[in-house]
Amino acid sequence: MHMEKSDTLAVLFVTSEISPFIKTGGLADVSASLPAALQQLGVDIRVLTPAYPSLLEALPTTHSHDNLFLSSIGTNVGIIKAIHPTLDIPLYLLDYPPYFHRTGGPYQDIRGKDWQDNVWRFGLLGEAAAAIGCFQLPHQFAPAIVHCNDWQTGLAPAYLHFCKKPHASSLMTIHNLAFQGNFPPLILPRLDLPWEAYNLNGLEFFGHVSFMKAGLQYSDAITTVSPTYAQEIQTEELGFGFNGLLHERREALTGILNGIHETEWDPARDPFLEHHYSRDNLANKSKCKQALKKKLGLDSQNSPLIGVVSRMTYQKGLDLFIEIAPLLISSGAQLAILGNGEAPLENQFRDLASRFPGKIALRIGFDEALAHQITAGADLFVMPSRYEPCGLNQMYSQHYGTPPIVHATGGLADTVADFRKNPSKATGFMFHEPTSQALLTSVKLALNCYQQQASWHKIIKQGMKQDFSWKRNAQQYIEVYNRINVSR
Repeated sequence: MHMEKSDTLAVLFVTSEISPFIKTGGLADVSASLPAALQQLGVDIRVLTPAYPSLLEALPTTHSHDNLFLSSIGTNVGIIKAIHPTLDIPLYLLDYPPYFHRTGGPYQDIRGKDWQDNVWRFGLLGEAAAAIGCFQLPHQFAPAIVHCNDWQTGLAPAYLHFCKKPHASSLMTIHNLAFQGNFPPLILPRLDLPWEAYNLNGLEFFGHVSFMKAGLQYSDAITTVSPTYAQEIQTEELGFGFNGLLHERREALTGILNGIHETEWDPARDPFLEHHYSRDNLANKSKCKQALKKKLGLDSQNSPLIGVVSRMTYQKGLDLFIEIAPLLISSGAQLAILGNGEAPLENQFRDLASRFPGKIALRIGFDEALAHQITAGADLFVMPSRYEPCGLNQMYSQHYGTPPIVHATGGLADTVADFRKNPSKATGFMFHEPTSQALLTSVKLALNCYQQQASWHKIIKQGMKQDFSWKRNAQQYIEVYNRINVSR
């Protein structure tokens, strides 16, 4: 099919989750905010994501429906087209009930076990993205770029590579290289990919077919979500087996820092806060703290309050925080903790909270409102991640005048100005070794600064002054798109 070339850059943005409808982490936030920023810059962008029940329930009544034939299942799937009023970006929902109409999360059932058919579910998402990228959708949407995100969309560049017709270019964005989508090679025929793809320069990865490797190997360009992480993933320590390939493709690799949705995260008008404040008027921040302590049942004395909003995983370094928590309590601090994840960590946090009633407040689960309230009400925000491709919470916390304490890795190193390095420009505190002792030293330094109100307010205001919007960074994506946008 011959497509007329348009002056408007057309992009299909492919993702397995999108905030606020289906979310396990930062990918969902980026999948809502980056397309919105690109659209404002004049990109004709459509977001392709599975038609999960939560998305279907949130759809406006007016939407259209197309059919798309996918050879791996030998039948049509539905593509529901809609613009959701709160997102204001066009959605293409991949509607295949046997794979996506189920309770639970996008990747796991309600007991936290991976869906057994994830290989077929996300293989289908990649195939649908490539089919649209090969201009098989009616009504003439012909994307110049198929922008893929993480392993769940990684097969799209492979399908595009083996497409004999004219097709879009592809971009692969790595949000977290540790999640790879590795499956036995016998899946290839059912995915309708040729056996020739199963080799060292194709999909093969230590005896498996890797969806992530498909994206890294066959895409026209690769981005990741911070400049520091782009360097780290070329090392053995954080390359998770892909460091050689990424070093080989380093000319195609760009680190672009994530931005935040400043309208959703703004202490001056946040709907989840009872009291609003800004950099020029911080008076109500202390009222947010009092409201949070009351809500969580913390003792009312004026202690420094340390906040944590995180997935509870080894990656996030929360075991380091658990080790030092009793010392923080004995030094007069209180803790407000929200998150869920690995059962052993959840249980250690439960034990901790039961030992210090009124001093430690714990909520296991995900609660968007409480996440905002902790970010606003805490005095300090702790993110001790062993590695962190980008991280958004340290940006939110600075924006809310809550200085973060972070490990110097990935996007944390790129977005926090360390007090030790330059106190007059500081927006937070950094530690360089992923140990509980290094974390404790940084928290103690932060608590010391907290006692000195003049310098503390300076750190708060420096953080709130930072521009973490998508404006500049979305433009970098457009530069990458233009670099790979060639007629095929």
